[in-house]
Amino acid sequence: MEHLIIPEDYFSPLSLYDTQVAIKTVKDFFQSVLSKQLNLLRVSSPLFVDPASGMNDNLNGIERPVSFGIKEQNERQAEIVQSLAKWKRYALKEYGFAHGEGLYTDMNAIRRDEDLDNLHSIYVDQWDWEKVIRLEDRNEAYLKSVVRSIVSAVCATEMNLHAMFPQLQELPLHSPNVTFITTQELEDQYPDLTPKERENAFVKEHGTTFLMKIGAPLKSGKPHDGRAPDYDDWDLNGDLLFWNDPLQCSYELSSMGIRVSPESMDRQLTMAGCDDRRTLPFHKAVLAGELPYTIGGGIGQSRLCMLLLGSVHIGEVQASVWDKATREACAKAGIPLL
Repeated sequence: MEHLIIPEDYFSPLSLYDTQVAIKTVKDFFQSVLSKQLNLLRVSSPLFVDPASGMNDNLNGIERPVSFGIKEQNERQAEIVQSLAKWKRYALKEYGFAHGEGLYTDMNAIRRDEDLDNLHSIYVDQWDWEKVIRLEDRNEAYLKSVVRSIVSAVCATEMNLHAMFPQLQELPLHSPNVTFITTQELEDQYPDLTPKERENAFVKEHGTTFLMKIGAPLKSGKPHDGRAPDYDDWDLNGDLLFWNDPLQCSYELSSMGIRVSPESMDRQLTMAGCDDRRTLPFHKAVLAGELPYTIGGGIGQSRLCMLLLGSVHIGEVQASVWDKATREACAKAGIPLL
């Protein structure tokens, strides 16, 4: 409730029933377009993993995964995935994907330490995708080309949704043109603002933005945001940001990047003080060069629906748990939480 924003004069343009139809439309259409543009095959993925495998995602490095004991395995612990960033790369090798081929899957997670607000829930639903690339593809030009493909799929989905629901046509369309900027350039441009304030200022002016190079310390001595050291290459990653007009803020739809090479993982583990991970199976495989070079990311399903439907709270497009005060405040303001 503490971080809840209630915009003035808000009303949902769709009924609850039409909202469900729109959510299905967005998800079906977007994943169809994205899979064709990036040459991705839909696969099944795990809901939980063995903690000892090193396969789970540490995200910003402080989130606690949800774990449970398995009765028939002497209470052996399993962890609910926080993302599938590492599993996907391993799967690409095990399943025999070739260069230029990739996979995508539904990733559902519980993030118990999430700070809840209009954009964040403890329930995460996203498309996780990963694609095999060549060594020579590990560059900014290739990264930018993939970002543009994702944005193209978002805009095509938006146009299709507006054709189905004319009442959404009053919402501003999101620009297919992407502005690229690094976190250091952003800090140089707005040295007196916080990282989130910098994003808001820049995206409000420029629209669709890909913010690059997240994880390493900037000239100020602090990173723009935290990133685990063992999946993205901090020099070849970023966040895809849109302007959320109803909430008047920058809106992260996707975190993605070219994945670590043996050299960049070696460097980043030491920078992050995580050298103890070198003995884990996944990390040993990357450091030994046994896994393919890849690019990948996560794209929020509820976040995409929220963005394209003009919703002001993620609870309008996904069923989750909210405290009583949040539900009462949203109901009073005409914000229908599922």
